[in-house]
Amino acid sequence: MSSRTARKPTAAGAAAEPPSIETLRARMDEINLKILRLVSLRASLAVEIGRLKHNNGGEVYQPVRELAIIEKMIAENQGPLTDEQVKRIYVEIISACRALEHEPRVAFLGPEHTYSHEAARMRFGSSVELMPLESFAAVFQAIENGRADFGVVPVENSTEGSVTLTLDLLIDTALVIIGEILLPVRPSIMSLSGKREAVTRIIAHQQLLAQCRGYLSANFPNCETEAVASNGLAAQRAAADGSLAAIASAAAGEAYGLRTIASNVQDLATNMTRFIVMGTRPVERSGPGRADKTTLLFAVADRVGTLNQALNLFARNAINISKIESRPIRARPWEYLFFVDVMGHRDDPKLARAIKSLERKALFLKVLGSYPEGRSAAA
Repeated sequence: MSSRTARKPTAAGAAAEPPSIETLRARMDEINLKILRLVSLRASLAVEIGRLKHNNGGEVYQPVRELAIIEKMIAENQGPLTDEQVKRIYVEIISACRALEHEPRVAFLGPEHTYSHEAARMRFGSSVELMPLESFAAVFQAIENGRADFGVVPVENSTEGSVTLTLDLLIDTALVIIGEILLPVRPSIMSLSGKREAVTRIIAHQQLLAQCRGYLSANFPNCETEAVASNGLAAQRAAADGSLAAIASAAAGEAYGLRTIASNVQDLATNMTRFIVMGTRPVERSGPGRADKTTLLFAVADRVGTLNQALNLFARNAINISKIESRPIRARPWEYLFFVDVMGHRDDPKLARAIKSLERKALFLKVLGSYPEGRSAAA
């Protein structure tokens, strides 16, 4: 036995008795008080920082700074808490302290207990005013008219690809992307009784139905499916009708009193949805050791080689393109806009040079935002 784990001998040479539960609880109570004092001190500093931000016209929400804090705590974590547990603790500490400066209003596709709701809480914590809205368009409108400070909307799923409605809304908005959230999607099929034989119809958002298409075909071949506005709404309806089953998160099922028929019903185990955080003001570069991403929207002349020439501008500047997606220009049939995700911040010299060159070649160019690259939550 090493010196670190050996018990201290008594005067008679016998091993000392292990500490009692009461002794350990007394130590825990002392630590609880220390934690409270330190968190209160942190909150006091947040209030002072908030005052200085207000005087200088600074933003209360600083995603780069917040992510840097969380990642530093994860890097320092030696257990026994997991990195994900440490992350959740600090998200809530930061959220509570941020609310002392200003409680942000965050819009998302409602009702509550949708995956958008989960993503919003993952990023902003509980100390915010969460605003469930009826559509993606309503989320954008709420930020544009000042009813919300930020919005969280899905933009891409690893199984089904892009959420085209979100892409279309990005074309005309003056808002900017200030962050992204990668959320593993592990849906369950749930109903009021939890009995498979009682279900005649399965309902969910159309994206989630598509992500579970193979499972439903193999396991519920005789059930109808119906697309609804959100998975939270699906859970609500299933709670009112015993013949319906909802595909939704376990949290939604618990909130509406549903019982689980089957868990993890996504077709691919790696199923993940990428959400973007929308705001009104750009965010700064993350700095050394942290990756940024920039999303661009552009159009080029419909001539041979023009798209290739545009994309080569990034290769010449050693910039990686992580995604390209086309969307039709509605007023001009068979002509397209291109959404491109590239690595780096628009203020990075190489990317700034590439964007400036693209601006000279493109018919239209819009930088939708530069933001810290998202990292996946624990599955």
